[in-house]
Amino acid sequence: MASQKYKAWSVVIMSTLAFTVCFMIWMMFAVIGIPIKQTLGLNETQFGLLIAMPVLTGSLIRLPLGMLTDKFGGRIVFFVIMISTVIPIYLISLCTEYWQYLVTGLFVGVAGGSFTVGIAYCARWFPKNQQGLAMGIFGAGNTGAAVTKLVAPLIVVAYGWTMVPQVYAVLMLVTAIAFWFFTFTDPSHVAGKSVTIREQLAVLKDPTVWKYCQYYSIVFGGYVALALWMTKYYISEYGFDLKTAALLAAAFSIPGGVLRALGGYFSDRFGAHTITWWVMLVSMVCLFVLSFPHAEFTIKTVTGPATFHVGLDATTFTIIMFTLGIAFAIGKASVFKYISDDYPRNIGVISGIVGLAGGMGGFLLPIMFGALVDLTGIRSSSFMLMFGIVWVSLMWMYWTEVRTLDKSAKKRKVADSLE
Repeated sequence: MASQKYKAWSVVIMSTLAFTVCFMIWMMFAVIGIPIKQTLGLNETQFGLLIAMPVLTGSLIRLPLGMLTDKFGGRIVFFVIMISTVIPIYLISLCTEYWQYLVTGLFVGVAGGSFTVGIAYCARWFPKNQQGLAMGIFGAGNTGAAVTKLVAPLIVVAYGWTMVPQVYAVLMLVTAIAFWFFTFTDPSHVAGKSVTIREQLAVLKDPTVWKYCQYYSIVFGGYVALALWMTKYYISEYGFDLKTAALLAAAFSIPGGVLRALGGYFSDRFGAHTITWWVMLVSMVCLFVLSFPHAEFTIKTVTGPATFHVGLDATTFTIIMFTLGIAFAIGKASVFKYISDDYPRNIGVISGIVGLAGGMGGFLLPIMFGALVDLTGIRSSSFMLMFGIVWVSLMWMYWTEVRTLDKSAKKRKVADSLE
């Protein structure tokens, strides 16, 4: 009979693999959306809506899936999610009209809801001091975004874009079957079958939950949005072909997934607040630099006019994006460490709420990116928008956490001096 430790790590490994495949499929339109855009003659806003449609469903469904996970357990919910998306994935290859892609994208987006299920499923197999690491390892499945950027372009070039959803449908089916046979159900993890929906949703009144939603809308929502947008950005801004653009875009996606486990380890060791603060600070600096558009300006000097060029070359841009990807990866883990610390008894529903907010960020941002480009003609306007959102998160964190910690430290010093 398998030991509890074996079961725990088997659950984490298979859940991570399954989530990686789900994320590959969730991000599929980042690659196949480009030939679809060319075929249908879409503008930037329509393209943003196309690639964001799966994210919409995957976001909205996270809260109910979190509640179902708390009630019935993660194994059965995760399996049903994967099986339910196989046919819609395949149907994408048969679409010919814009509305058909939008509708099938909505059904495929259910795969994105697997995150909320898996994060609660994995966390409950480990003690509190290891939950950050367990959730971080599972969250490394975000690497699926990078895998899609590496694999899908090769399939597109060799067989055409319609082969991508066909291959992914088979991959999802095989993964779902393997997941079922190599994971376990522990009745003790099926918490609170008698808990009502009203009791579960009572946490929506907690302002702390909404603060964590704001954090996650950046580190996850921003990650999803940029993972979807970067391939197109490299093609439009620097003139690369699809394969090269997708490869360079993967430089942002890879650390955004792989290093999430490291973020979980750091959060266990140094605390969620400290890690999240530095994540937001580093992200704001990166986005500030990325916000500068390519520009030329002329000034008058004593020797005559002097013209200067401002803008990032492709190499510098990729290095900064890689750094931003590292920050987001660590931040995604640290935000969920907050949740496991503050809400250990209802991780599913809290992670559902926070995950919904993060996913909605991933849905809305690509549409806003496209709209800003159509309105301003400035491609770096997407980074300007994200810079402003990160600034809001930092200010919120400062007033609700940093100042509170400072006041507590001062009170302790006064108390110690009186003694």
